[in-house]
Amino acid sequence: MGAIVAFANQKGGVGKTTSAVNIAAALGKMGKKILLVDMDPQGNATSGVGISKKEIKKSVYEVLIGTASASDAVVATRFKNLSVIPSNIALVGAEIDLLEIEKREGCAKRALDTLRDAYDYIFIDCPPALSLLTVNAFVAADGLIIPMQCEYYALEGLSQLTGTVKKVRQHYNPKLGITGILLTMYNGRLNLTAGVVRELKKYYADKLFKEPISRSVRLSEAPSYGEPICYHEPYGKGALEYQAVAKELLARI
Repeated sequence: MGAIVAFANQKGGVGKTTSAVNIAAALGKMGKKILLVDMDPQGNATSGVGISKKEIKKSVYEVLIGTASASDAVVATRFKNLSVIPSNIALVGAEIDLLEIEKREGCAKRALDTLRDAYDYIFIDCPPALSLLTVNAFVAADGLIIPMQCEYYALEGLSQLTGTVKKVRQHYNPKLGITGILLTMYNGRLNLTAGVVRELKKYYADKLFKEPISRSVRLSEAPSYGEPICYHEPYGKGALEYQAVAKELLARI
């Protein structure tokens, strides 16, 4: 039975989608069967694996409101062992439509549990907000990966996020935990970076991934080609860093 992992951070621009896409692709290259679920109305994970948002026939939106099954919405990508349930701007309406559904916080779980046996890992890319879509992802997930930058506001955001995790664990999903915290856009030469890392090690030493993800032009440009970094620049620093994180994730779950 596959593990479901949500990539979450309510702060935007922290490399959340980049991390979800690139860890998924790295694990696919390692022979693991991966499903990437794009739960963000921006649809960046969808376009990041080369799927046109304009050509989507069934998406996460239809799955959540119950007009399509999860299996019907799965789209194979051109990358090894990697499929996606895509998203587009239609997902914006899900927040309102879900209000009419009983036990609305469990819609994603009910849908994705039907696919657990078909994949080694199911990754959910959450929107950059603590919304009903994010709560759905948290209820469905076995664990969370939290990508974050090394800056002061990121520490504040992490505190808010862990508070939400506690509430979801208390009310909906007692097994939910933090699988790992991934440092992104890392620059070890900055004093601020060193200070944030010290703070994180005080409280989350066992959760930090050993390999941080450095700032990289190649990582930034890969989505414009619809390619994960391990295909866009297979032997570059970004690809090797995400490969190391993927290997560590295998050891954690």
